[in-house]
Amino acid sequence: MDEAYNKEQIENDTEELEMSFLDHLEELRWRVIYSLIGVVVGSILCWIFIDFLVDQILLIPAKANKIKLQNLKPFGQLFIYMQIAIIGGIVLSLPNLFYQLWKFISPALRKNERRYISAIVWFSTLCFLIGIVFAYYLMIPLSLSFAAQFGSTSIENNFAIDEYFSIITSIMLAAGVVFELPMVSFFLSKLGILTPKFMRRFRRHALVAILVLSAILTPGTDPVSQVVLAVPLVLLYEISIFVSKLSQKKT
Repeated sequence: MDEAYNKEQIENDTEELEMSFLDHLEELRWRVIYSLIGVVVGSILCWIFIDFLVDQILLIPAKANKIKLQNLKPFGQLFIYMQIAIIGGIVLSLPNLFYQLWKFISPALRKNERRYISAIVWFSTLCFLIGIVFAYYLMIPLSLSFAAQFGSTSIENNFAIDEYFSIITSIMLAAGVVFELPMVSFFLSKLGILTPKFMRRFRRHALVAILVLSAILTPGTDPVSQVVLAVPLVLLYEISIFVSKLSQKKT
């Protein structure tokens, strides 16, 4: 009786997982549309509060380090504000973005694994936001302090406004992506691609890759921010080994 039930359960799961190539494309198209709608709504909300975002959040690190900013391009501030609104819209719509991603992936998951999609979405969002907070309160102040104090006292360090916002946004987004490492480890372990044994075996290689990745994710910034990003990357790698181990136990 149990064997017949299990066989029927497997057949039902197989039928749900079988989708044609065109079905996958249609599903992907709608997931992309829903994601873009979320980003547009988030960007509009950010544009409404753009002055607060710029003056009370993004310019605070510059003010704390007494850095003088100047706009060197016509309509430079307008384009910067638009860029900030779009990036802010992406951050605000993170739960929706992760939800659409996991809903697209869900047909490849078992029924009991689909129950955790909501938890995975919120955990992924939380990891990304923790990365942004880490960058804002630790990486950016250290980077700007280094940049502002380095060099001759005879030369005044005035930063172009577009370069300033490019640096801080790239650092925050890079940190957010990096803090998703445990979630990526969980997913790859569920697929059987990654194992704790494999991660322990290539730990030394991972350390070298982490240093390279830190330099890639923080282009144009100083070595201080790259090292500061590499340290949590190492810790996240160790956490990812633990997450991979737990994931395999539940499989």
